[in-house]
Amino acid sequence: MGSTIRKSLDHPEETRPVKDGMGQVELVNLDGGAVARATFLPGWKWSQHVKPIAQTDSCMVAHKGYTISGRLKVVMDDGEETEYGPGDYGVIPPGHDAWVVGDEPYVFIDWQGMDDYAKPKE
Repeated sequence: MGSTIRKSLDHPEETRPVKDGMGQVELVNLDGGAVARATFLPGWKWSQHVKPIAQTDSCMVAHKGYTISGRLKVVMDDGEETEYGPGDYGVIPPGHDAWVVGDEPYVFIDWQGMDDYAKPKE
């Protein structure tokens, strides 16, 4: 029989800042991979604040998660556009740019693809 696991994003095992102090990603590690709370401030844009870390033309991480607060605009490389807000569940495939819409920080719980997100290349 398995045992329960309790971890808290309020006490992350790792915190990764994004460029210019425009947010951070807080992670806890599970057997299936990292779960993260991403907080991005108004004015944050993936292509400006994470692209220099990722060193890819667009975000090549797949995301699966839930929006706690704020709004995020996502534009796929093929031109498809979606906006996420509080209460929205989202699946975002690799190959996109994204930015915070409005004056409220965007907070997203992501349980897919966060193992290397915003992690500097070695």
